[in-house]
Amino acid sequence: MCCDLVCVCVSNMGNARRRRMSWTMFSLNSKIVQCYSCLLLFSVVLMAFLPTSLEQDEDIPHNEVKNWALKFGVDLWEFGRQFTKMSEIQKKYHDLDVEVIRKDGLILIREMAAEVKNMMDIKMNAVMRIMDSAEQAALSHKLDAGTAVRYYNARRLNEFGPDGRLQDGSKEMSLTQNRHFDQLAVNTSLSSVLLPPEVRDSGDCFHPEVLNAIKWSEHLDPLFVNNYEMDPSLSWQYFGSTTGFLRRYPAIKWPPDYSSARSGQELHDFRTSSWYIDSATSPKDVVVLLDSSGSMSGERREIATSVVNAILDTLGDNDFVNVYRFSDATEELVPCFKDMLVQANMGNIRELRSYLDSARAENIANFSSALITAFEILHKYNRTGKGCQCNQAIMLITDGPPYDYYEIFKQYNLPHTPIRVFTYLIGRDSSNAEEMNKIACTNKGYYVRVSSTSEAREKVLNYISVMARPMVMYQNDHPIQWTPVYAGGKGNYLQSNGGGNLDGQLMTSVSTPVFDRRNYSVRVANLLGVVGTDVPIQQIQKLVQPYKLGVNGYSFIINNNGHILYHPDLRPLIRNWNGQFQETLKPNYNSVDLTEVELVDMEGGPRENNTFLLDLRHDMIDQKEGETELSVKVHYDDMKRVTTRRHKYFYNAIEGTPFSLGLAIPEGYGMYEVLGEQEIKHSHINASDTISVTEYFKGSNWKIHPDWVYCEYNSMSEHHFKTPEEQVLWFLSKAGKPGWKWMSLRPRSPLKDGPHNMKKTEKDSYFCDKSLVQSLVFDALVTEGLDRHVPSTLKEDEKQGYQMFGVTLSFIATRSGLLRWQDHAHRTMGESGQPTSHFSELNRRAIDEVWYKRAVDQHSLEPESFVFSVPFDAASSSKPLVTATHAVFIEHKGHRAPAAVVGLQIQHSSLASHFLNITSTCMGCKKTCASEELDCYVLDNNGFIILSESADHTGKFFGQIDGTIMDSLVQDRIYKKVAVYDYQGACLDQKSPYSDDATRPSALQPFRWLLQWAFSRVVWLAMQINLFPNWVLSDDDGTVYSEDYETNNFDQYSTRDETRVLNGGSPSETQIKQQLPPSTPTSPLANNRTMPRPCDKRVDLYVLQPDRLNTSGQFNPLKGKLTNCHITGCERPFSVQKIPRSNLILLVVDTLCPCGSKQLSITPQEVIYESMQGVAVTTQCRIKPQEVMYRRRPPKCMNYHPEESEIKLCGNCGRAYLSASVLVFCLLVWIISGTLVRHWS
Repeated sequence: MCCDLVCVCVSNMGNARRRRMSWTMFSLNSKIVQCYSCLLLFSVVLMAFLPTSLEQDEDIPHNEVKNWALKFGVDLWEFGRQFTKMSEIQKKYHDLDVEVIRKDGLILIREMAAEVKNMMDIKMNAVMRIMDSAEQAALSHKLDAGTAVRYYNARRLNEFGPDGRLQDGSKEMSLTQNRHFDQLAVNTSLSSVLLPPEVRDSGDCFHPEVLNAIKWSEHLDPLFVNNYEMDPSLSWQYFGSTTGFLRRYPAIKWPPDYSSARSGQELHDFRTSSWYIDSATSPKDVVVLLDSSGSMSGERREIATSVVNAILDTLGDNDFVNVYRFSDATEELVPCFKDMLVQANMGNIRELRSYLDSARAENIANFSSALITAFEILHKYNRTGKGCQCNQAIMLITDGPPYDYYEIFKQYNLPHTPIRVFTYLIGRDSSNAEEMNKIACTNKGYYVRVSSTSEAREKVLNYISVMARPMVMYQNDHPIQWTPVYAGGKGNYLQSNGGGNLDGQLMTSVSTPVFDRRNYSVRVANLLGVVGTDVPIQQIQKLVQPYKLGVNGYSFIINNNGHILYHPDLRPLIRNWNGQFQETLKPNYNSVDLTEVELVDMEGGPRENNTFLLDLRHDMIDQKEGETELSVKVHYDDMKRVTTRRHKYFYNAIEGTPFSLGLAIPEGYGMYEVLGEQEIKHSHINASDTISVTEYFKGSNWKIHPDWVYCEYNSMSEHHFKTPEEQVLWFLSKAGKPGWKWMSLRPRSPLKDGPHNMKKTEKDSYFCDKSLVQSLVFDALVTEGLDRHVPSTLKEDEKQGYQMFGVTLSFIATRSGLLRWQDHAHRTMGESGQPTSHFSELNRRAIDEVWYKRAVDQHSLEPESFVFSVPFDAASSSKPLVTATHAVFIEHKGHRAPAAVVGLQIQHSSLASHFLNITSTCMGCKKTCASEELDCYVLDNNGFIILSESADHTGKFFGQIDGTIMDSLVQDRIYKKVAVYDYQGACLDQKSPYSDDATRPSALQPFRWLLQWAFSRVVWLAMQINLFPNWVLSDDDGTVYSEDYETNNFDQYSTRDETRVLNGGSPSETQIKQQLPPSTPTSPLANNRTMPRPCDKRVDLYVLQPDRLNTSGQFNPLKGKLTNCHITGCERPFSVQKIPRSNLILLVVDTLCPCGSKQLSITPQEVIYESMQGVAVTTQCRIKPQEVMYRRRPPKCMNYHPEESEIKLCGNCGRAYLSASVLVFCLLVWIISGTLVRHWS
């Protein structure tokens, strides 16, 4: 009866819904009321009797999920194991009696440090030879005024007219393309001279001092040639003269190629480069005092800003600086640099520049306050042992003080004058020149007047020669300087090798000063210039062979400041800048600290350094030998993957340089290596037959590591090979011939026995790494027959597996850098109709490839397991491939070490079909991965989707698809969330982060600017029509000229295009300076709108915790459920199962409950630090500035010579006299303009 009533009730309910809406609840008939009551009772009874059945119907078939994962994993393992022949390879290594030995890290670091030291000694010896030759040439040369100076102007080489004849003023020179010098056309018998573009190529336009220097420096050519003959690995050699020209060997035309000529690219002034500045002066503490009083507006402000920028250009990592602006009060330009001098690295210099335009011209200048502030901060640093503890200087930039403030200087600086004072008089008014000159001369400084922005840099460079005086006066000591890393080499634009590194363009330079030893009638101490040579970073790295460190091991070098010279995580380029697929240098790329690349695995926020890491850094800076251990985070694939690993660190000094070498080797497998070499002349197939070792390298399906040195000729320009494979085959063929010698010792430095003991290098001399070459031959023997396993020769069950998974390629890579592969399908065509890049073209770096590193790491977690991966952009590919790799370890006497990695590439579509076949069957359950009720995913150990029902998901991070489930997996400890900080980040602001209400212009500001401009134009007009008849000016060397004289700045190179990379391997760090924003307020870069700024970034990455899914040695499913995620109160269950013998998990999610899904991003985001005085704190202004970190000062400081006071050259001044009428006129204009502004306000 109840069932009938329920049916009637339901029927009547339907009828009731169809009745007219004018009915009320009270008009329902009694039957319907009874139906509602009965329905309620029936529901209660039904729930009481069937709770279990309902729950089962809504849940996931967890047991079947386990079976699916087990079946899928077993199929993958069995097929992969058989098809890659990993067991055969392992057996072959054992049959050939390989050994596994333990590495001695300390012996290894000593040997490698000694090799690097030897190479650097050779470079330093070459530079010292150039220096000695330069000083002798200058001493013996006498300029005959009637003799024409002949030289090769790099700008006027091989200029031919339409008729084919040489143009007037141009010279012809034979130039040949040279592979060693960036594939540029050079002449290795001569040098060429790079002159500033403002100077015409005729002798009568040169100052006699310039002519003299060009003439005597031509005697350096034989020395340049001799150095290159003795060391064919020597890069560009050069002499940079204080007069502004650069002589460079080998000779090269400028611009060096067509693209450079089209771009109009110019060299910047090399005299602001690190190699020049560091050699010309000892380290210095500099306080810049910038007058921001009311008179320093308009053009004067622009000139003053140019002077500050020019000063900042001349500072480097060994210097300390701060800029103060003063009017009625004195304050730091950058608020967070309060009461300190900051290291003049790129980041801090950029920070100072960014605030220059925020200074407003107002009030009256309080010079006493400014000078006292400067002296006190310098005295404080000198007393407390901070800063550089060498030179100290004050740079006073103003339009003129009222008097000379002698009492202040007497109190703080006289009579010993430990602090030099350099004065810069801004503008055309020289009425205060006498006071400025007296201040400079009294305090061992130099005075200049700067009347335009174009002459700012040239005027500023005078202080370099003054600071160099003590060093020059001592004569005998020539400090050798090594620069931080910088980007140089060929090309207007940076070109990377696809791996995120500059392709051979990272360099360091070594340089030393050249002194004038001539006698003069008055006491002088002249610096003639600086000589140097470039050293490519690749040349250093190849001496620390990676094969000796093994997979996941690496080397690095830091300098006395703790900054990286090279490191695998040094990432100097920004990819896809401004969304235009361009690459540009990061703003702080050459001052990256060791603590910014070694990311310790520890909890905490950004910049919280580990004590053990700081101890390692401290010991390396102090150039000690030692070892330590650290657990670190290591990221891959453009910071999308992360793993944690424990490293053993070994370090030692590179004596005679500011550098220390470090090695990082994984604990465990990294401390062991496979020792297996095949003696080339005893290569046997059997007892009776012998073959050439080149027989092991038949065919074209093999490659070697392109960056490793197996064998090479010392003179690269004399021998050319199209590929590394051709080169190694050439040497292998020679190795089997009579008379072969390994020559495994590189040329030795002659410094101990004297510089003239080094012999000329023969053009056919070579170097071969015997151990690496014989290991390569051994690996070739082991892997020789693997390419014979083609589908036609497979067994029936193997053929089925081949068809099931759609194998396209199999491969093996070994410890010796050998890559061998076998294609099993035709190459696919890209969208353009061209064949896609082959695996071997993109994956030829063996142990340096990510899939190799991951396979070896996976082996330490689960020895018998494959690592599967897909490209991150697989969803956009029509036929994506899945790469599966497995490490081959060799065991010997209880020790295990990796020898190789085998792998397959299979069609993603075939793998997906096989997965669906397995997961669409279920015994006794209705829900499968083929049904709409379940979503099934296969995720890798970093949370990326390998397989999904939607092809668009392939390769994407699962948190982007379903962040809610991903969060739950983290909460259930299936994945561990790892915070990774990027301290080499670069950010782009839409507007300046430094502007606030205090610096925003008011609505009337344009009118004020207009009146100030009008006032300055009126004064200028008065000058032009000779209203100032008595205004006479004199320049710094006493030459008198009128104000309409156009200064010819021949010592300054144009910096018209500062966003380009210097072409032709110039010895200057163009890009170090060019990444800093221009200083002029009219520049669109002034507010960081188009130039990147340094910033810290953070990203949360994920690592699978397989032990969480392992119960008593068996992988069991983990059951999860999302609750309270929807307004209906429904639940969303899911099941997670480890796929055995792989880095994968199977995730099955119920889809019936519409839980909201958030998205998790793995794109690094900027770290926002706490605000400071209402201003956003940038990276340089963070709570823990890098300035407090330990550094070691350069060993030599020459800041004092007792006879320097005899030198009287400190700049000359000219007094300006204004007529009373002009003064009255100017005063009236100023008063009227001020009255109008106040009225409008």
